[in-house]
Parts: sequence; C-alpha cells; structure tokens
Amino acid sequence: MARRSRAREVVLQILYQEDLNPDADPGLADQFLRARLNQDENLIAFGRYLLVGTREHRKKIDQQLERFADNWSLRRMAATDRNLLRLGGFEILYSNTPARVAINEAVELAKRFGGKHSPQFVNGLLDRILKSMHAEGNA
Repeated sequence: MARRSRAREVVLQILYQEDLNPDADPGLADQFLRARLNQDENLIAFGRYLLVGTREHRKKIDQQLERFADNWSLRRMAATDRNLLRLGGFEILYSNTPARVAINEAVELAKRFGGKHSPQFVNGLLDRILKSMHAEGNA
C-alpha cells in the first residue's frame, strides 16, 4: 500500500470514530495517527493536514454532499461512506491533491471498508462534485 494511502486509511478511521462518538477527545486522534503511522513524521503531517482540513471544512463539504446525493441524506448514508465522502470531498474541494487521485483513493478505501455498492456510490458522488466545480469554473 502506498504511504499516503495508508495515511488516508488512518484518517478515515479517525473520522469514522469521531462521527460515531462526537464527544470523544479530539486529542486522541493525534496519538492514534502517530502510533498507526509508525512515527513517520512526513506521513503524520499529511494525515494531520487531511484530518484538520476535513474537520474545518466539514460543514461546507456536507452541504456539497447533500446537494449532489440524490435521495440520500448524510445521516442515512453508511458511516464509512459518509466519512470517505468527507475526506474525498476535502481533497477535491480544498487541497492540492489532483481530483482524480482523490477520487481513486476514496474508491479504493470504499472497496476495502465499505459495503457492496460503496465504491460506485463514492465514485459517483465525488465525480458529481468535481464536475460541478468544472462547470462553475472553480477547478
């Protein structure tokens, strides 16, 4: 597994945990990152960047997800899918990760951790966000 893919996997685990346990101590996330990424400072920094960015932009990301998720509300989505979409949404909307890389990474995580239809669902929704950015001139 590529190193950055591993960081995304760990960040997904943290986002999932925080989603299901909103009162959890956010400081534990950093300890988890450090332990799971074997004290690799570059990977830990990348993981922190993804985690902090996803947290900071969560409300706007969720608005975009609601906008493009036909007949789906965020609360009805599987927690894994919801948090994969948030992470992928952050990378597409706010980071310098190439959008296609962000989508491919999210789909690969969906294959590993999601349900039977998660890869297609995640791919379709993130692709709609990307296409809207292009149509609105933001990409």
